[in-house]
Amino acid sequence: MKHYPFILFYLFCNVFIYAFQGSFWVYLLCFLAFSAVVVWGSFEIQLGYFVNSITHKRTRIKEVALTFDDGPTEFTPKFLDILKENNIKATFFCIGKQIEKYPETFQRIIAEGHTVGNHTLTHSNSTGFLSTSKMIEEIEKCDEVMAKTGNIKTDLYRPPFGVTNPNIAKAIKRTHKKSIGWNVRSLDTITDNEKKIYTRVTKGLRKGSIILLHDTSEKTYHVLVNLLLFLKEKKYSTFTVDSMIKSKNNG
Repeated sequence: MKHYPFILFYLFCNVFIYAFQGSFWVYLLCFLAFSAVVVWGSFEIQLGYFVNSITHKRTRIKEVALTFDDGPTEFTPKFLDILKENNIKATFFCIGKQIEKYPETFQRIIAEGHTVGNHTLTHSNSTGFLSTSKMIEEIEKCDEVMAKTGNIKTDLYRPPFGVTNPNIAKAIKRTHKKSIGWNVRSLDTITDNEKKIYTRVTKGLRKGSIILLHDTSEKTYHVLVNLLLFLKEKKYSTFTVDSMIKSKNNG
């Protein structure tokens, strides 16, 4: 795990405390600062603080990965239509309960050649506070739904909200998953402004970017339509996340 910046920060705090002869306020200040860094590491998946997540592809060519979270939903078929129209394969991180709600859409995702990943059974708002055993259950139950509905097994896992901690790290390891993050976050679940979402995504694009979107709304569908035009205009190709894992295993 990539703890080096945090270890250095911890050592700095100890030196700082020693220099000020153990003052209570210095202790408190360092404790609060270190706590803030740990919280930051929990919510910023790109840091790899608790879990080493794949957040981009090292490549010299103009290619990006389109990933969609929280489906399938009533809007997913429209996403599939536009992707099919443009002959593009994406990666869908699906919630078990949503698969149970829209089994035919999940089957269509697979049938049309897209990659699927585990996004837990319920996508609980309390994900960051669940025990290791409960997180394992969330992941394994989603696997069971995927196997039952789509006769498919996946090694890919995306932490809900991008939150990681020691319990989640243990659950990922024990279920033999590969954690998948992103380096372009659309924030399409936070803002309703389609232009802002589109601008955020296109400005953040780099060669090998993994883009986080959600197939959960009409607005993101509209953003995707314009984004696909942008990618075509700028001559970007696309890849699916599993292709990165396969190339590493074959390398």
